[in-house]
Amino acid sequence: MEIPMIDLSELDGENRSKTMALLHHSCEKWGCFKIKNHGVDPELMEKVKHFVNTHYEENLKASFYESETAKCLENANGATSDLDWECTFFIWHRPKSNIEDFPNLSNDLRKTMDEYIAQLVKLAEKLSELMCENLGLGKDHIKRAFSGKDGPSVGTKVAKYPECPYPEKVRGLREHTDAGGIILLLQDDQVPGLQFLHDGQWVPIPPSTNDTIFVNTGDQLEVLSNGRYKSVWHRVMAVESGSRLSVATFYNPAGDAVISPAPKLLYPEKYTFGEYLKLYATTKFQEKEPRFESMKSVMSNGNNGVV
Repeated sequence: MEIPMIDLSELDGENRSKTMALLHHSCEKWGCFKIKNHGVDPELMEKVKHFVNTHYEENLKASFYESETAKCLENANGATSDLDWECTFFIWHRPKSNIEDFPNLSNDLRKTMDEYIAQLVKLAEKLSELMCENLGLGKDHIKRAFSGKDGPSVGTKVAKYPECPYPEKVRGLREHTDAGGIILLLQDDQVPGLQFLHDGQWVPIPPSTNDTIFVNTGDQLEVLSNGRYKSVWHRVMAVESGSRLSVATFYNPAGDAVISPAPKLLYPEKYTFGEYLKLYATTKFQEKEPRFESMKSVMSNGNNGVV
C-alpha cells in the first residue's frame, strides 16, 4: 500500500476535479497523505531541518542519553509500555509565541522558524478550504470553527528520535491519534520510523524526499466533518541506526473554540477544545471513541463543555 501523493499545482488546471477527488479519498480512507508543489519554499524547509539538527547535536543529544528515559530503557528487562524514545520540545506560534522560553535556540533557527511558519499557516488554510469544498461547506468553515477570540492555534512539536540501542524494547512514540486539526509534518529525508494504521495494517511512511510535506488529520476534523474525515492511529518506531527528525506543525482550534458537528451525529454536540485537551492529556495512547463518549457525559451532566 502506498500513501496518496497530491500535487497541489494540479488544482489550477484541467486535473482539478481529479485532484480534489484524490484529496477527498485521502481524508476519508487514509487520514493522511503527502503533498508536493505546496508553495512552501524548499530552501526554507532545508534550513529548518539543518538548524534543528544542529540544535539537537549541540544542545540536546548528550543530555538525552544521560536522561531518565535512557536509564529506564537500559535497565528494562523486556519491552516498555509507557516510555517514548524521543527528544522533543514544543513551540507555540499563534495566538502567542513562547519561543523566548528557549534561550538556547540560535537566532538562525528562530528567524527561519518564523518564516517557515508564516508559509505553513497559509498552506494549512488552503488545505482547510479545499477540505471544506469537498465536504460542501463554506470555504472558511474550518477556520471559523477553529477560531477563538484570537484565531486558530498554531504550534510545532520539534522532535528527534535518537539512535536506540534496544529498539525492540520501546517505541519512538506510542500509538495515538492527534487531538487537533491539520498536522503538517516536515520529516527526515533518510531515517524511517513513522507508521500509520490503514485497513488494520501498519503502513511505513518512507522518509520525505523531493520537498514533500506529510499531512494528517486530527480528532477535531473527524468531529467537524461529521465523521467523514477520520483521525488515524500512528506511531514512531525506534531504530538502531540513524536519528530521525520530525518537525510537526499543528493547525488547531483555539483553546476557547467551540467544536460542534451536525446534530444527528453520535458525537458530543458541543465543547471547547481546551476541555477536550484536558481529557486527551491522560488518554492520548488509548482508543479515541471513549474520549468522545466522555465528552458527551460531561454535556449530559449539565456542563456544555464551555468554560
